Amino acid sequence: MTARFTGKTIVITGASAGVGAACARAFAAQKANLVLVARGQQGLDLIKDELAAQTKVLTVAMDVADTEQCLALFAKAEAEFGNVDVLVNNAGMHKRGNLETVSPADVGAMVDINLRAPLMLSCAAIPYLRRASGGAIVMVGSLAGMAPLQGAATYSGTKAGLRAFAYALADEMRGTGIYVGVVSPGPIDTGFIMDEIDKVEDIVFSQPMSSASEVADAVLSIAAGNKLEIAMPAASGRMVNLGYLFPWLRRYLRPKLYAMGRKNKDKYRHRQINE
Repeated sequence: MTARFTGKTIVITGASAGVGAACARAFAAQKANLVLVARGQQGLDLIKDELAAQTKVLTVAMDVADTEQCLALFAKAEAEFGNVDVLVNNAGMHKRGNLETVSPADVGAMVDINLRAPLMLSCAAIPYLRRASGGAIVMVGSLAGMAPLQGAATYSGTKAGLRAFAYALADEMRGTGIYVGVVSPGPIDTGFIMDEIDKVEDIVFSQPMSSASEVADAVLSIAAGNKLEIAMPAASGRMVNLGYLFPWLRRYLRPKLYAMGRKNKDKYRHRQINE
């Protein structure tokens, strides 16, 4: 991809690790200005120190579920760099387990971080993107948002809502120069999954694992206006779509997918032990 983001200002939530940090590295390689958002300042400082030699970096430690902090975020970014061009809604939370094992407070927190925050941030970003004469809003979704995933009812619900929002907002922004889209990856080889490998549903590992840098490349492609949605891997996206359209097929394949996932999980667990 050409360096089309040189000098542009990119706001990334959940930027201190995993996919968010990979997005920061990818945009930094194109000499974009970075506004990196996460809860903890320590993690933000580490990624800032890594990228400071490549580009300008502003860090903002905040809670994306806080409305006032969301509104203030873009004012800070504009004051620092003069414009806001891209918002990457990446911050996420997943409290794993069947719904009856999850506390109502954790359900609420997932809704706030995975769905309410991206909607608020997107709404707040639009006036800034218009002042910049265009830009992009990118959602980091999940294959779980394309078809229901048992053991992750709330997470699936929030990611499905985020995907629907992306599609609707893309239609609203059509012709404005503001691109909107969603990256829907399956399992990603980051701490978000691997640090909780024993709690992750076996079926998740039935799909090939993507790297954080591969997801970041997809985010840049969406931000460039190349596509509305990128499912990763593509074959998994097609399979998930079939499962959504034909629920009986999903139920029929589920035992086989669980068995495949258990085998793959054992391989990943063995890899962790030997690293």
